[in-house]
Amino acid sequence: MQTRTLQTDGLKQRILEAGPTDGSAPLVLLIHGFPELGISWRAQVQALAEAGYHAVAPDMRGYGDTERPSGVEAYSILSLVGDMVDLVRALARETGSRTECVVVGHDWGAPVAWHCALLRPQMFRAVFGLSVPFQPRIPKGAPLPMMRAISKRVGRDLYICQFQAPQAHRAFETDVAAALRKGFYAYDGATPNDRQSTGFIAPGQDFVSEIPDDATLPPWMTPDHFAEYVAAFSAGGFDAPLNWYRCLDRNWALMAFVQDLKITVPSAFMVGERDPVRNYSGAAEATLKDWATDLRHLTVVPGAGHWIQQEQPDVVNAALLQFLGGLTTPPKT
Repeated sequence: MQTRTLQTDGLKQRILEAGPTDGSAPLVLLIHGFPELGISWRAQVQALAEAGYHAVAPDMRGYGDTERPSGVEAYSILSLVGDMVDLVRALARETGSRTECVVVGHDWGAPVAWHCALLRPQMFRAVFGLSVPFQPRIPKGAPLPMMRAISKRVGRDLYICQFQAPQAHRAFETDVAAALRKGFYAYDGATPNDRQSTGFIAPGQDFVSEIPDDATLPPWMTPDHFAEYVAAFSAGGFDAPLNWYRCLDRNWALMAFVQDLKITVPSAFMVGERDPVRNYSGAAEATLKDWATDLRHLTVVPGAGHWIQQEQPDVVNAALLQFLGGLTTPPKT
């Protein structure tokens, strides 16, 4: 496994990679979410490399050692998909291989992966989503007004609404270690039900203060691994990562041209049974097969929470390798 910085057409991207780099191995691209980094995929990078794949996990735009363009508008879904297109092209130039890959995404990385497959199916020949199912564009209106209406009805703010504030990142940056520890704890499968986050924040609280101060690191998170996150977010901050959320309505406007378009490449989806994100995105699981027309697997992992590829790496690795191995065979009927 190695890390290096790669200059793509529009961005310097830091990547974690392993496996054959001579063009002989299929490329698998792993996209992380919030608040994560390329290192979130270490177990998958290792397993994929051992199975003969070229595995690459970038720090995404605004995260870690990848560049942070200024301005909210620089973090639209089109920019994020474009970064992955640029990365695949740059890797293909290096290795002399075909400009294609299988794309895997977790959390915010899942919508990026789904849209990679939706917009560039010739390049992204299959997609595997974790934790967040594909959510098609709703023609009746942008998402934030709907989220605010739900928040008003329940009397608690969905955290995504709070993230729209220009200074929302400061709640995380006051104590980076505490914010990360609380976030990992509140969305972990090992955390008791009454201490998991619901995603809805009580009046007068924010994402960080809502979580108990005695929150502990999840059992899978070693102190050394946690220290890597703390160092990265202490250096880079949370403003750029939150810009991904601040582009939700912009994304809705930009994506009108793909209204009703479906994902036709082979796909799979995996979610933790106890993932709190299912409280507000779980409905899309039921309709996923309608929008991903070659959906080969939909798996709910017992006992797992949101950080599924780190909580249960063996389960995720086995499912991912099974999916990759089946790409040369016809879909199930």
